[in-house]
Amino acid sequence: MFKILLVEDNELNYDMLMRRLKRKGFNTILAVDGEQAIEKAQSQNPDLILMDMSLPKIDGWEATRRIKQHPQTQNIPIIALTAHAMVGDREKALEAGCDEYDTKPVDLKRLISKINIFLTKEDE
Repeated sequence: MFKILLVEDNELNYDMLMRRLKRKGFNTILAVDGEQAIEKAQSQNPDLILMDMSLPKIDGWEATRRIKQHPQTQNIPIIALTAHAMVGDREKALEAGCDEYDTKPVDLKRLISKINIFLTKEDE
């Protein structure tokens, strides 16, 4: 079972998404701010991270940069999951180190498809 670190500070969003990911067979860990995201990426060794970009303490852009700079966590795929859908937001997330970008509200079918692309690469 693949382990996903969900980084999300909105309780309604993380509750809904964690339940839906669990139904799809994923083991999901929650971080509610950027500091927790960095700590849990190192301590829990997830297979993939879903990163909200608007977070308290440390935002998702900075948390992504720090995760990608650390040798232990630099190879974990990160999908930006954000309501930021303006021109340039995708590029900003990719420049911070995200491997993919998706928007809120979450389209679960599209998100699962993106998740599976990264997780099947690990199996090869």
